[in-house]
Amino acid sequence: MKPENLSWDDLRIFMHVARCQNLSRAGKQLKIDQSTVSRRINQLEYALGFSVFERSSSGLQLNDQGARLLAQVELMGNGFSGLLEQLSSGTNTVSGRVRVGTMEGLASLYLTQQVPKLQLLHPNVTLELVTSTHQLQVTRREADIFLGFFEPSGQGFHTERVGQFELNLYGSDDYLLAHGTPSRETLENHLFVGYIEELVQIKAVKWLDELIAAPRLVFHSNSMLAQMFAASAGAGLVMLPSFAHAERFGLRKIQLNGAKVTRDLWLSVHQDLRYVPRIKTMLEHLSRLFRNDQLFSLG
Repeated sequence: MKPENLSWDDLRIFMHVARCQNLSRAGKQLKIDQSTVSRRINQLEYALGFSVFERSSSGLQLNDQGARLLAQVELMGNGFSGLLEQLSSGTNTVSGRVRVGTMEGLASLYLTQQVPKLQLLHPNVTLELVTSTHQLQVTRREADIFLGFFEPSGQGFHTERVGQFELNLYGSDDYLLAHGTPSRETLENHLFVGYIEELVQIKAVKWLDELIAAPRLVFHSNSMLAQMFAASAGAGLVMLPSFAHAERFGLRKIQLNGAKVTRDLWLSVHQDLRYVPRIKTMLEHLSRLFRNDQLFSLG
């Protein structure tokens, strides 16, 4: 290894290539040509004394040494970004983009409704919502903050339980007219819509299983929104979070004695990003939002 030849610019280019897995796409992000990207990666590998990628016709994949290097470079990148923001925040104005990763339903049916409040309180902070069924890698900038229905795993995270929400059974007027209103004793006679079993990536969304052991599923989707709209059209009963406000889509909440299904809501951020001004502002805003909303009361 020739550490005196190591360059932060080369490491930064390596980080982009690792994320894109493609020289051309990385070049477009960095606004430099592909040949320059290739030359800088070769220069980096020469300085390190080992290769960092496995090269194939399908693109570039990190090898074991490259993966270890990326973890360290991402920490350096996060720290450098935080330093720049703190140095530039000579005024009290907090600005910039914050990417929040979360589940489709929470993003589409709840958080989108909160954007005007954020704009009013922090006009220079822009929210980017990314929906995913798994925990996004905050160190790789897939997301700066992650909101999920499960406590995140892994080291280096600041994690906070910010709320708890209920799940309820819903049906359309057409369905209830045709099949009657269910009770705990008659659930097995009813039709349901739910998730596709083999595509469920987190157990937390298997909430229907806590209500009925073997539901008669007549429609499956990996999208909570698709399930909700199918139920709204009368396909069957659906289990939905209270924050969905499903009544606005023509669904009626069904009261079942003794049935209570809940999930916790977790807010997580990498320790190295936690005090970056724009991210700290978003963390505080989201934490306050959920703690002040009765729908997420921790009781």
